Amino acid sequence: MATVESARCRRLPVLVAVLAVSLLVPATAGAGTRADGNAFPGLQKRLISESRAHLAFTRAFLVDAAAYDRLAAANGYDYARLWKQKPGAVRKLLTRLKREWVVGNPLYERMEGIVAGVPSLRKYDVDIDAGTSFREDPASAVSFSLKLSDGRTVRQPGAYYNITEAALWGEDRAHVVSRVKPDLDGDGKVGEFGEVLPDARFLVAAARSWEHAGESLLADATAYRPTTADAFTALVVMVPTMNEYFGQWKESRFVTGGSSNGTVFNVVSRLSDVHDILGSLTIVYADLKPRIAKVDADQAAQTGQELKGLSAFIERLYRREQAGSRFTKQQAELLGKEAQERATKVAGQVSQAAARLDIKVEE
Repeated sequence: MATVESARCRRLPVLVAVLAVSLLVPATAGAGTRADGNAFPGLQKRLISESRAHLAFTRAFLVDAAAYDRLAAANGYDYARLWKQKPGAVRKLLTRLKREWVVGNPLYERMEGIVAGVPSLRKYDVDIDAGTSFREDPASAVSFSLKLSDGRTVRQPGAYYNITEAALWGEDRAHVVSRVKPDLDGDGKVGEFGEVLPDARFLVAAARSWEHAGESLLADATAYRPTTADAFTALVVMVPTMNEYFGQWKESRFVTGGSSNGTVFNVVSRLSDVHDILGSLTIVYADLKPRIAKVDADQAAQTGQELKGLSAFIERLYRREQAGSRFTKQQAELLGKEAQERATKVAGQVSQAAARLDIKVEE
């Protein structure tokens, strides 16, 4: 798996830069930490609705992962025999699992700006979307390990979206069956991207653990009461992460094609993810804007427009990509630089507003 830094480690340098640009005055400790009731309706609605949808997805995914595991178990986990005896059933299940994964991918991305940006929820971002494996970096590894039905333990394997993508599409050879080369699409060719048989024990263990995480996230999301400090922190931490996302996009199949060595972000374009993340942050800002307007109405309006402009910039790129345009690595770097400059400007303005309101922004 490609190294994906933890939410805290990957975003701290950007946060430091934003704080420097904004010329923040010292904020009063504890300011804005009181839960503000229903003052953040957009934030709460987005967080709870997407948490519910995400849990529903993990449950459906687990049902089909368990069905695939039962099919493999019925054939003694002899995957050559499984493919020979049940090719139609295998095709059907793996096609459905991949379709569920693709449909389920944006469900978390549409709330990532909140989950990863709020300190009390950030642990879920590590396990669901951003954490590394233990072998890559123990410091930024996910919190869970997987116990497989044959007694194997996979220690802190990486974030749920990443490890299931890698298993379903064959990006991590450790979690697929190397000795069987299935023709899953029936075109008479083997070895194409995604034509693999996942290790059923690993896939179902990951799906089961993921469902538990989804249950826990929904419970915490439902109980969560936003504070003004949380809203400012989410924006300051999450808006200026464009370099990270564009760097991942640049190394994916969407830019490099079949020559990509990346083991994540090859199935759904990172541009789609970024647009969804900014969508949740736009909602957070809409809730926060009236507070900022109390100290500077013009600045509040300008920041809102610039945040929407950044989101529209990403959306235009994604639409071009969907229409068939292919960007070079050099173009991806330049576009990422422009996006980062826009994002840093927005985050700096939000930081200035926090300082004027005496709100402490957390790392």
